[in-house]
Amino acid sequence: MEKENVGVDISKDALDVASYTGNKQWRFSNDDRGISQLIGVLKEMDIALVVMEATGGYEVPLAYALSKAAIPFAVVNPRETRDFAKATKKLAKTDTIDARVLAHFAAAIKPEPRQLSDEETRELEAIIARRRQVVEMLTAEKNRLHLARQPVKEAISAHIDYLGKELAGIDSNLNGRIKESPVRREKYDLLQSVPGVGPNLAATIVIELPELGNLNKKQIAALVGVAPLNRDSGSKRGKRVIWGGRPQVRSALYMAALVATRFNPVIKEFYVRLCALGKAKKIALVACMHKLLTIMNAMLKHHVPWRLNEPVLVSLTS
Repeated sequence: MEKENVGVDISKDALDVASYTGNKQWRFSNDDRGISQLIGVLKEMDIALVVMEATGGYEVPLAYALSKAAIPFAVVNPRETRDFAKATKKLAKTDTIDARVLAHFAAAIKPEPRQLSDEETRELEAIIARRRQVVEMLTAEKNRLHLARQPVKEAISAHIDYLGKELAGIDSNLNGRIKESPVRREKYDLLQSVPGVGPNLAATIVIELPELGNLNKKQIAALVGVAPLNRDSGSKRGKRVIWGGRPQVRSALYMAALVATRFNPVIKEFYVRLCALGKAKKIALVACMHKLLTIMNAMLKHHVPWRLNEPVLVSLTS
């Protein structure tokens, strides 16, 4: 009997479910009771894969429940599934149709099943996510301060002070938690030996990119989303673009590459050379992100710190 592929369209309040081969549909509430009912239904089926979209966190409880029940699942980028829907002429959009599209996507594309992090890693992911939120609030408040009138300036300044203290506490907690693990501590220290790589990028990679050091340079670039994709057709040559991947990692990598173009001799020379060749600064910076990621990947793979004369890194930095 053929295994079943299932799509789950997730909203804040509901889970719309569709099977591909059996052409069945269900609807459950997106809460503990509804998730439990869905898991019960899925356990009665021979599941090949359950596919759902990343929905800003609403998918997380179901993902944990599926993992606990040992039911294979994948969380995919909504852009991929919308492109798939257009390609298969599913242009209408309702929760039921979306669930069917996801089931079809699971059967046709067969995305790689996802492995959830362990409890300790999930806690670290929550801490670093909170750090990003605090940084965003700090940036917003500092921008507001410049335009604020006197009656509210004092309140904004007080909030900035509060957020600054919270950020310092988060960084201290994060640093301590990472250094409690010998494996994470080694990666964390190795990464920070690279000029331009600070605690933020090092922590982000250790927590949210555990694959670094275990994949080749093409695979890791594609995973992060810094591998430019061609947009060519016939004689037309479009601009190569980057998208997808892990935006949180890419954002931290961008800031590190920006610093590295000033303080890392290899990245600085590479950036200047690309600009001299007529490359746009943004394109040159993306290339620097790619190069920096490749270097860090090799360092973790071979357990070597940053050194200009390190044989493992010479071919990557020349």
